[in-house]
Amino acid sequence: MPADDTQNSAAGSATAMRSDLCGHLNSDDVGRCVTVCGWVDRRREHSEHLAFVDLRDHSGVLQCVVDGARDLRAEYVVAITGTLRLRPEGTANPALPTGDVELQDCDVELLSRAEPPPFPLDERTEVDETLRLRHRYVDLRKPRMQRNLRSRAAVNRAIRRAMDAQGFVEVETPMLIASTPEGARDFVVPSRKEPGAFYALPQSPQIFKQLTMVGGVDRYYQIARCLRDEDLRADRQFEFSQLDVEASFVQRDDVLGFVTTAVAEATAEVTGHDPETFDRITWLDAMERFGSDKPDTRFGMELVELTPIFADTKARVFQAPCVKGICLSGGAESLPRSRIDELVAMCQRWGAKGLAWMRVATADPASDSSNEDAAASGASGLILEAGVAKFLSSAEAAAVISALDAKVGDMVFLVADERRLVRHVLGLLRLELGRPPVNDGSFNYLWVLDFPLFEGLNAQGEPIPSHHPFTMPHEDDLPMLMPPDGPLSGEDLLQIRSQAYDLVLNGWELGSGSVRIHRRDVQQRIFEVLGIAADEAQKRFGFLLDAFRYGAPPHAGFAVGLDRLTALLVGEENIREVIAFPKTQSGADPLTDAPSPIAETHLQELGLRVLPPA
Repeated sequence: MPADDTQNSAAGSATAMRSDLCGHLNSDDVGRCVTVCGWVDRRREHSEHLAFVDLRDHSGVLQCVVDGARDLRAEYVVAITGTLRLRPEGTANPALPTGDVELQDCDVELLSRAEPPPFPLDERTEVDETLRLRHRYVDLRKPRMQRNLRSRAAVNRAIRRAMDAQGFVEVETPMLIASTPEGARDFVVPSRKEPGAFYALPQSPQIFKQLTMVGGVDRYYQIARCLRDEDLRADRQFEFSQLDVEASFVQRDDVLGFVTTAVAEATAEVTGHDPETFDRITWLDAMERFGSDKPDTRFGMELVELTPIFADTKARVFQAPCVKGICLSGGAESLPRSRIDELVAMCQRWGAKGLAWMRVATADPASDSSNEDAAASGASGLILEAGVAKFLSSAEAAAVISALDAKVGDMVFLVADERRLVRHVLGLLRLELGRPPVNDGSFNYLWVLDFPLFEGLNAQGEPIPSHHPFTMPHEDDLPMLMPPDGPLSGEDLLQIRSQAYDLVLNGWELGSGSVRIHRRDVQQRIFEVLGIAADEAQKRFGFLLDAFRYGAPPHAGFAVGLDRLTALLVGEENIREVIAFPKTQSGADPLTDAPSPIAETHLQELGLRVLPPA
């Protein structure tokens, strides 16, 4: 059932003060005496003594015909009792679910006066975000925000129902923990009992959910609150919620099935439509075809391998380890030169030396085949013109057109450089040229599998985990991690695959998971290659390593970002719109003025001293 509240009455949710919700009344209720409560949305004078008062609660708006309503102002809180009637012929409002009825013979009780709101509550007026968040309690009255928060509640409700049905047990893990590496900075909390010592707020319940597996819980889940001190973006907040899942005696596909079931139920709960498929792709294929490990598959324009075409090229611009291209259908007509120049500048900011572009046109038999601005393509009857076309041989042009399946009027874009850079730049360019809006109504779920165990090397030559240091290497690659003839070099370690997997929706990463390490020797080896000495590993993770001594079952898990999932399901571009009290992009809370200094006496009690900025 869609998340909007569709019950026909306020039964079960009404208090003694009201009998019904405004948005639930319809022609079936005509003749009833009802009491509704809410905020005055607007007032319109009907005659000297009568006024139309639109009353709003979270369910919708109801028109009330009120005698002597001159003292009522916008956002006054009132209770109105009257008899529900059909509106006079010709006055119905089809734009409102309650548009064919109105409340007449009304008695009004003023419950609370209100000053004029700091901004209009209609959706037509753009309001500065800081002002909205400073008065978030007013902003939350908007129908859009009411819908978003109730959709979020529906997501949580569906997820709990799905996890319970699959035999999972909801377990709460601690919020005050020791600091552990999770890929971002910890928020820390000073200890009053032990001055100079600190707790950390959890970036995830990772270690504790693994310990529940050692403890025999078997199937754990939690709608967990997590905190990470990282730069904020449209899909990131300091505080966020996730569905956290862990299970014993399972393999990767079991976990994918558990999460698919829960996410599909949440999608159906909010949108009314059950997603048909959750496709799968390997990390390597995703990078080669889309230039991203979180590809948006709602549109094509895939990256095409062109390196072999330029193996013996004389064009210096394409003398590179990797050449790939994309084709924009109709781009020759839709992209003016000014826009092309913008795209070239973008690619340079993303790290490319430049962006090669050419238009696809029909060859003119009467034209001079030696035209410097066009490279003939041979039997296809098409040519590449403008841009860098003059540097290509006819054979190269023909091969490019064929590989990209280009048609007359298309625009082709090529990047040549190191493979990692080529994929990155063309992946971003693909999104810039073709990505649909978030709220286009489609939901393309995609599992990305077989991530590399390490994503690169740090300044010390030590590998950096792609996910976290508790991820089990791919079974076939485990000998590479623990070779009998000694450790591999850092570059060799980058070839090891992991048993990690991500869930992606419309180009947003919803969450990550993996088969976990349950062997002490493998976990110690991972710490070793990460440059964490044995004594340091014991100090920081001894409780986990010690737990492995006592019989750790094979286990795997996942975490789904519920803020991101809800935002996509309701068509929001920013997760702040589905969080009741979010922070701004700078991390500030305009409502409470956090972060703010604390009293000197409190600092002394905690044994802390604030130093001036360096």
